Amino acid sequence: MIQETLGDARTKMDKAVEVAKEDFSTIRTGRANPSLFSRVVVDYYGSPTPLQQLASFQNPEARTLVITPYDRSSLGAIEDALRNSDIGANPSNDGNIIRVVLPELTEERRKEYVKVVRTKAEDAKIAIRSVRRKAKEELDRIQKDGEAGEDEVTRGANELESITKKHVELVDQLLSSKETELLEV
Repeated sequence: MIQETLGDARTKMDKAVEVAKEDFSTIRTGRANPSLFSRVVVDYYGSPTPLQQLASFQNPEARTLVITPYDRSSLGAIEDALRNSDIGANPSNDGNIIRVVLPELTEERRKEYVKVVRTKAEDAKIAIRSVRRKAKEELDRIQKDGEAGEDEVTRGANELESITKKHVELVDQLLSSKETELLEV
């Protein structure tokens, strides 16, 4: 029962770290990257559809991304979705493809992105601590109901703390590397 609770907590903490990685990948660092557009949703024939499902991406230059829609009739909708997104890019359409040139990042904009990354990292840590709290409550319930002895529960709680610490350190490492990447000119 204790190992089951710890395994469940470990799985949920792994997911929180994965979400943090995905969130970090959507923040641009000056280089054009298709993952920047992973959260862009296009109104495709009345239904919201992720851009990744409607087009292919090519990266001919560091700050340029070429988007080729699978269906040419969706070109205008994709262009509108890109303009309305928070990416800060101005797409141009030549009738077949959409070319997105990302502007050079200013120092001020880089610092704003660092703040956003720190907020996302803190959100991930909060999620990890929330999982720890719920697992700790479950361990306390196991002890109270007499399903396990006090020593076993204490060992489980210590293991839970080490799992939590490891996952928080992972988020800190991701944060540190993303900050370095953002501030690099």
